[in-house]
Amino acid sequence: MIHALRLLHILSGAFWFGAVIFSVRFLAPSLRAVGPAAGPVMAQLNQRKMSLAFMGAAIVNLVSGIWLMYIVSGSAPGEYMKTGMGRTIGAGAACAILAMIVGMIVNPPAVKRIGQIAAAAAQRGGPPSPEEAAEMQRLQKRMGSANVFVSILLTLAVAAMAVARYT
Repeated sequence: MIHALRLLHILSGAFWFGAVIFSVRFLAPSLRAVGPAAGPVMAQLNQRKMSLAFMGAAIVNLVSGIWLMYIVSGSAPGEYMKTGMGRTIGAGAACAILAMIVGMIVNPPAVKRIGQIAAAAAQRGGPPSPEEAAEMQRLQKRMGSANVFVSILLTLAVAAMAVARYT
């Protein structure tokens, strides 16, 4: 069982971390640079359920990680958290949990609203109104800030997991 949990934890964490870093460092700046031409790309990402893939990976990662911590601690997480390794893993887990919460609170509602605005504009056969464009920019900026924060938290979580054994 522990091998399956480790595999799930590592693969889901690698996907989640890598996808967030790629999105923050390369995808989002590129989409901003092309302006309105990014609309079809965002529509495709939404159709492919990118946000759900991120959330799914985060949930699998956190559930498997908590389960692993319970097993590794010998069913005594309180005592385990008094060790250097336990504290380091706990700090990394806290960063990952916070990253998931921030990502789930900010991104899905923003993506949904941006999609609604874009769909309404497409249905009218023109660009978004100035008010809609301003709202889209505000939501994109909010998502961008949240995603940078999430990427920092995930970097800290990955770093903690990488060094925990040696603390």
